[in-house]
Amino acid sequence: MTRAERITADWLEAPSSRAVMAALEAARKDASRYVGGSVRNTLRGLPADDVDIATQLTPPETVSALEAAGIRVIPTGIEHGTVTAFYKGVPIEVTTLRRDVETDGRRAVVAFTQDWAEDAARRDFRMNAIYAGPEGQLYEVVPGSIEDAIAGRVIFIGEADQRLIEDYLRILRFYRFNAWYGAGIDEAGQAACARQREGLKKIAAERIWKELKRTLAAPDPSTALMAMEEAGVMGILLPGATAAFLPGLIEVEAAHGLAADPMQRLMAMLPRRPSNMSEAASALRLSNQEAARLHAWADPALGHMLGLGQSARREAFYRFTPQAVLDRALIEAASGGEDKLAPILQDKSAWTRPVFPIGGDDALAAGLKGPDIGKRLHTLEEAWIASGFRLSREDLLSRLK
Repeated sequence: MTRAERITADWLEAPSSRAVMAALEAARKDASRYVGGSVRNTLRGLPADDVDIATQLTPPETVSALEAAGIRVIPTGIEHGTVTAFYKGVPIEVTTLRRDVETDGRRAVVAFTQDWAEDAARRDFRMNAIYAGPEGQLYEVVPGSIEDAIAGRVIFIGEADQRLIEDYLRILRFYRFNAWYGAGIDEAGQAACARQREGLKKIAAERIWKELKRTLAAPDPSTALMAMEEAGVMGILLPGATAAFLPGLIEVEAAHGLAADPMQRLMAMLPRRPSNMSEAASALRLSNQEAARLHAWADPALGHMLGLGQSARREAFYRFTPQAVLDRALIEAASGGEDKLAPILQDKSAWTRPVFPIGGDDALAAGLKGPDIGKRLHTLEEAWIASGFRLSREDLLSRLK
């Protein structure tokens, strides 16, 4: 794509964009511009996930302008100049131009400004500091930003170390943007991330996992994750993790037509030991469901069952869930082990978890009491599983007596 002076896109013509921008323009002409991901993605020929507007209007002026046009406004981050406009249910964030007054690596104290250059200077990457007027006319406040967006170059605005000291989460954003858009890791940015990596210890684990998950969801994040490892950033987040097996995983995914799964890609980077699963779940503050999935994948008993044929595979489905079986087989194939995915995928799509046909009421009716109920039901469930789930309710009831 060649250098553009104007962009065209569906989101520019959307009723929500038109209505919000018209309301802001009515308050003060030429004071508001689109900015960020929607402009960047359009230059790259990609769909826009959301629409953001930067404005010279103060937050109270913004609210007044939108409400005067009958547009609902929520003060989602008004202390930092941001409100969210809802036009027929479609959200658009509107933020007053600002400059940083004070930062601590996590939060910033800002002052509002009328200067587009000051607003651009506080952003992270040059490709994110491109503004577009109501009709798509481009404003390149930071030299080189349009070419960066078109080429996929992820380059910090100004001094990279200073951008990172302002917000250490930008270290992970650097690798995420490289995973999704990168045309090669910028050496200056990589070096700055290595120098500032200790600052990530100040960032909440939930924010780190959210950013890492988005990186892992890219079509092929291998290069970005390996750069993260080389910079020592991975060692701060997940000691012992490696991106070495990610290229193999990407190949296996492609061979079987599997969609990117951040959890599976996380598994591919971790040593498969229960202690590592607990450490990773704690370090990233994973949800209970995510942590359980990690532990199931790493269970030694699961690996033993994968190579024992369809009967054992279905037993594994029952004991560990089909997802756990798929996770284990996929990561083993990516690590150079035997590719057992085809029969697992076929079985998984047709398998419905059977319901153990007897329960506590049946045991009580058979005269069992106390701890004997649980022990007897467990024994019978094991026999039912061993039969390939074929023992009937009548067979099991007869064994209760």
